[in-house]
Amino acid sequence: MIEFNFKVLKKDESTQARVGELKTWHGTVKTPMFMPVGTLATVKFISPEELTQMKAGIILSNTYHLWLRPGEAVIKAAGGLHRFMNVDRPILTDSGGFQVFSLSDFRKITESGVEFRNHLSGDLMFLTPEKSIQIQNDLGADIIMSFDECPAYPVTYEYMKDSVERTLRWAKRGKAAHQRDDQALFGIVQGGEYPDLREYSAKQTVAIGFDGYAIGGTSVGETKPVMYEMIKNSTMYLPHDKPRYLMGVGSVDAILTGIEYGVDMFDCVLPTRIARHGAAMTAKGRVNIKNKQYEMDFGPLDDQCDCYTCQNYTRAYLRHLIRSNEGLGMRLLSIHNLRYLIHLTEQARVAIENGRFKHFKETIFDELNLHDEHAKGF
Repeated sequence: MIEFNFKVLKKDESTQARVGELKTWHGTVKTPMFMPVGTLATVKFISPEELTQMKAGIILSNTYHLWLRPGEAVIKAAGGLHRFMNVDRPILTDSGGFQVFSLSDFRKITESGVEFRNHLSGDLMFLTPEKSIQIQNDLGADIIMSFDECPAYPVTYEYMKDSVERTLRWAKRGKAAHQRDDQALFGIVQGGEYPDLREYSAKQTVAIGFDGYAIGGTSVGETKPVMYEMIKNSTMYLPHDKPRYLMGVGSVDAILTGIEYGVDMFDCVLPTRIARHGAAMTAKGRVNIKNKQYEMDFGPLDDQCDCYTCQNYTRAYLRHLIRSNEGLGMRLLSIHNLRYLIHLTEQARVAIENGRFKHFKETIFDELNLHDEHAKGF
């Protein structure tokens, strides 16, 4: 049987950035990498064949949403997520914790787990570390995540300290419940904006022992400088021979800063979400394709992009589709935005291999005017 394995192939001399190789049961991928999000076992508007064309490595699905529909029993009976989705590449599932804490108006946290209301039906439900792992075992992803609490921002030091301790206890329970040796289990570092809690959470999570480590609790309302400190205060205590995953981050500036601090994996719904509203990430900054200036623009969306959209369609046509609320327009912009971020991480790997990552990052920041902490990053 193929074993899950990660190795660092090249380190940048002036930063913590590194190029890695991540071996899973459904393929080997290079890092740093951006992972498209397929919440309900599908990346919105995108087929598995298109994911291959845009050179996506790992894709992500959501435990909470798949638990509610169609249910893990259906997916297990289908032979797991890979067969259910017709996907032949690695898949990562999150624990469901973030959705429990963000989607439900009612939730009650106990030592056992979290009671909450199903956001679809209103029914009371209960999710525990053991239940989260059982669902993910049934879904059959290559990489699964520990169940954690993701507190809102800001919270008091006292609350965060208690939360970190609870998350560590849940991590131990989840690891004990893990039943499959063909799935890698990642622990999650929390701690909010507090450096000592980030350090404590990281060291204690590493002490439990996982196949990789995720940085949670970022991009939840804090400023960019605070988020960057959260990342730095987490990665500096994580082992160099394990993959590091920054959860829910997809802006250009945050991805490049995360790479600078030694992060290997990123995911976010941002590129597809903004695409559905007519926004595109380009080498020259954000483009709102609905704008009048593109009505007679018959050039590509981004003349530096190699994606299917940019090779075949004009800004004028994309504007027409989006203004007409046509699904094809949303699909084409989603293809472009995903390929843009995947290509960005490909470029970052080349820059690291050539010892020029810092220069590469500064060039992108200058071109997109990302030095302002309030910049959106695209």
